[in-house]
Parts: sequence; structure tokens; C-alpha cells
Amino acid sequence: MYKIMIIEDDLTIAKALQEHLEKWDYQVIYVTEFRNITEQVLREDPQLVLLDVMLPYFNGFYWCGEIRKVSKVPVMFISSASDNMNIVMAMNMGGDDFIVKPFDLNVLTAKIGALLRRTYSFHGQVNVLEYKGVVLNLSDTTLVYQGNKIELTKNDYRILQLLMENQGRVVSREEIMQRLWENDQFIDDNTLTVNMARLRKKLSEAGLKDFIATKKGLGYILQ
Repeated sequence: MYKIMIIEDDLTIAKALQEHLEKWDYQVIYVTEFRNITEQVLREDPQLVLLDVMLPYFNGFYWCGEIRKVSKVPVMFISSASDNMNIVMAMNMGGDDFIVKPFDLNVLTAKIGALLRRTYSFHGQVNVLEYKGVVLNLSDTTLVYQGNKIELTKNDYRILQLLMENQGRVVSREEIMQRLWENDQFIDDNTLTVNMARLRKKLSEAGLKDFIATKKGLGYILQ
């Protein structure tokens, strides 16, 4: 599940956007404090930002520039100002797209989907892997589920990364051990069993019991 952060000072609009986008299975949050937007982006780690141009204290162009100093998260500007100068300014400050208010919610949803695909599916710029609402952050090796961030060990991360790269396919124990060997650690069959048990316990405690299924004699698969 992708997380979208809305930075819009009209809370009526922000809540309406949240309600609509959640119907499309996005996790959506909106900002209510506009003095420290960059810190909130870093803390929440969204996969996309919807950013209004006219904001209290500093405008959206300023905040986009500040966000770009610390993050490559895609930014879509939402603004009632439709003149070319605002659009050019938005792109020059690091924006990725621009939509003019009032807009059709279905058009916005389509543009969000397209921007997410461009960012996370193409050009090798994959920053997250997602499966049934579980998001593996490749940038900080954490797992996010239902808004909760789960810290992973190096082996946890490598196991989950391999399984999520092979969704719908059984991954053999030999493939997993080979991936773990890339970390310059010798992993034998018994060690893998211990690592898998620890990972499953961690996932179960986070509400992901049976997330990794065993196919006897074959390996493991996500379910």
C-alpha cells in the first residue's frame, strides 16, 4: 500500500482527498502543522506528496525545494493558479506533476497512479516493493504495514526482498541462501531455518501471521 501525504491548508479539501484516495487502497495522511513540513515528510516517509502552492508561512514552491534537498519522493502540485508561470515554477523547484483546482477526482487518481508507476516501476528507480498492503522500503530496509514501521535485520530484509521480487512464485531455500551469501555471511540450512523462524515471529507480532508460507520440499512463497 502506497502512502500519500497531502499538504493542503484547506482541511475540507484535504479530508475529501483522503476519503477518496483511501477507497483506492492508498494510505493517506494530511498535514495540519505548516511550519515544519520537511521534517514531517522525512518522518512519515510517503511514496508521493500532493502539495498545494498557497500555504501558510511559506508557499509550496519553497517547500518543494526544501524537500528536494533531502528526498526524491515524487511531488504533485495542486493549485488553483493555472497560469504557465506557476506550472514552470513548480517544475523548476523539483515538482513532478501539476493539476489545477477544481479537478475531477478520477483524473487526479489516474495521474497519481501514473506518477507512482513511473517512479517505482520503471527506469530501475524502485524504492519500495509492495504486496497486499505490505510495503518493503528499499531505501531504509524497513517494512511498513497498516501504518506501522517494522525494523528488519539485514537477513530479514534480504529474505523479504527476494520473496517480494518473486510474488506468486515459490522461492527455494537454495535461492534464499545464495542471496544471503551476497552479504558475505555463510548461511547453512540450519541457520536459514533459524532466520526464517525469527522473521516469521516478527511478522506475526506485526499482524502478518502466515505471510510467508512453506511449500514442503520446494521452498517459500508469500500468501
